[in-house]
Amino acid sequence: MSLYEHVFKPLDVGPLTLKNRIVRSAHGTLMTGERLIAYHEARAAGGVALSTLEATGVHTGAPSLIPLYSDDCIPFFKEISERMRPYGMKMLQQIYHPGSATRPKKASTQVSASAIANPMVGGVPTAMTVAQIHEMVEAFGAAARRCREGGLDGVDLHASSGYLIEQFLSPANNIRTDEYGGSFENRMRFLLEILDAIRAEVGRDYCVGIRLPNEEYIPGGLTPAEIARIARLVEPMVDYVSLHMGSYWRFYKLLAPMDEPLANEMPANAQIIGSGDDRLRVPTMVVGRIMTLDDAERIVADGAADMVSMVRALIADPDLVEKSRRGDADRVRPCIGSSIGCVGQLMSTGVLGCVVNVAAAKETAVSFEPGKPAEVRRKVLVVGGGPAGLEFARTAALRGHDVTLVEGTRQLGGQVAIAAAAPHRSDIAAITEWLGAEVTRLGVDIRVNTWADPDLIADLAPDDVVLATGVTPRRDGFQLSTPIDPVPGHDLAHVYTSWDVFGFGGRAVVEGPAFVYDDCGTFEAISVADVLLAAGVEVTMVTRHEAIGATLPYPPATVAAARERLMGGDFDHIGGHHLIGITPDGVDIGVPFTERRRRIPAATVVLVTYGHPNRELGEYLREMDGPWTVHEIGDVTGTNGVMPAIHAASALGRVI
Repeated sequence: MSLYEHVFKPLDVGPLTLKNRIVRSAHGTLMTGERLIAYHEARAAGGVALSTLEATGVHTGAPSLIPLYSDDCIPFFKEISERMRPYGMKMLQQIYHPGSATRPKKASTQVSASAIANPMVGGVPTAMTVAQIHEMVEAFGAAARRCREGGLDGVDLHASSGYLIEQFLSPANNIRTDEYGGSFENRMRFLLEILDAIRAEVGRDYCVGIRLPNEEYIPGGLTPAEIARIARLVEPMVDYVSLHMGSYWRFYKLLAPMDEPLANEMPANAQIIGSGDDRLRVPTMVVGRIMTLDDAERIVADGAADMVSMVRALIADPDLVEKSRRGDADRVRPCIGSSIGCVGQLMSTGVLGCVVNVAAAKETAVSFEPGKPAEVRRKVLVVGGGPAGLEFARTAALRGHDVTLVEGTRQLGGQVAIAAAAPHRSDIAAITEWLGAEVTRLGVDIRVNTWADPDLIADLAPDDVVLATGVTPRRDGFQLSTPIDPVPGHDLAHVYTSWDVFGFGGRAVVEGPAFVYDDCGTFEAISVADVLLAAGVEVTMVTRHEAIGATLPYPPATVAAARERLMGGDFDHIGGHHLIGITPDGVDIGVPFTERRRRIPAATVVLVTYGHPNRELGEYLREMDGPWTVHEIGDVTGTNGVMPAIHAASALGRVI
């Protein structure tokens, strides 16, 4: 009996037969052409049964990278369809119109059901006329026809995520008084007309699915009970129902970060899918922080859904399905759920990536695993067992080098192990735990509780020394606003670093009220605040930035959940200030370059500022002028974060 007997059962979805139950619902990539094909092909080769191309506009009023509103898209569809066919993966296209979520610069006019602004985009849309509605209905039908003519296996009608169709369905976004607004039946009219138009173009022997919200998260908006009613009304017209949480009013719910529980959408899904005689009859698809095939197997085995969409987990490892099928689930590179490399980077820079997978969305240029073995086997010493050191050691060992890794503490993981000790951040440790298991499997000589002193280095006589020594917190009162003037009072006994709060290298005595100064705008200060709140004290966070987590990519996706959690507790945030001085019972803060001053009471003070890169060993080794070559990767180079650490380590490991 297979470990995943339910997941690997075939499934009929309308006219399609899927080889297993693991699918990929639509998600943004902002790629076209060969890069987009190669991205999906990697997941097809890895065993995925069905994948859906990202939401693509059906109307010229909201242009998209794939011109779905023109027959010009058909040749591309034919090419990608042919490329996926040998793998047995079905390929769909999600069709939509963003409505009020269209950025004004991308459209001549924003349109929606009603003239209600979008909270993420701004601008007040034009309420569509009946003539415009009819034109849009025809555009959806024509788009479906082009998908069929291009050889795609079906279409996924996007009626969720706060886009145009959901704007018509939602009583919070649709305040029309004509036949397309008001009552439930009137709000359904636009969607039903679109489904009729699609079926008129493609027939009943072509797969047509629908993505519906499972909870809208808008005051006065759609509830699971009303969405269940929508699902049953459209069920006779579709081949599957896909459910996905959220709207632009609470954006992070669309792509839940690690702050959210695993399979976070399932409680809402259950209210819509139903059970027994009340269960939806067409196959159902679910998504939302489902990270392993074990999780997917439980969902399918319990009858909670028929298909499980794993998007971010398959960005992290495109071979997840096949590895798990053959009994190598422990070899799957894990997604840590931070959303920083995928949606955070995509929304802030327009480039999709992944914290843990250097090849994600770069498949045409970068292989998932290192290429051919090194031509010359070298003896390599890696100093530091954090994400950079571990990723490099794994990559170098895969290429055949003789690798020794030394770590000064008693455990691997580096600063990731420290960060994972904070509330809501434990998932981040998945990558270093996996890398630790991998370097052990590959035979790397791992030495913990070991310092890389001159005698050790001389004894090992390495060809290369790779320094992944990271940073340590500064205790000298540094803040960026006054870089040469230490903060008065920084040496008082009740002033701590983040490591003290987390219990690494010291231990803070927490008394309330507590004060956190965030100089960096990352998760470090957020996690400190979480620990202090968990200790039951009042917390005030002050930062030179204007917002919590200000330097993280696209805060609506990466920081909003944490911000919501903090602000729901005994917590206050003051932005745009710096430190003037610390006293035994308070902290004086001010607005830079002004005379504004204020005092915050504080019995516990935590300074989160830029760390000290541990470069001393590198400087010493270069002065020794030994036979080795010295390299530096990770935070010791002055960068900050797991993603640059892993990516730089992989790059070095592939060329050394």
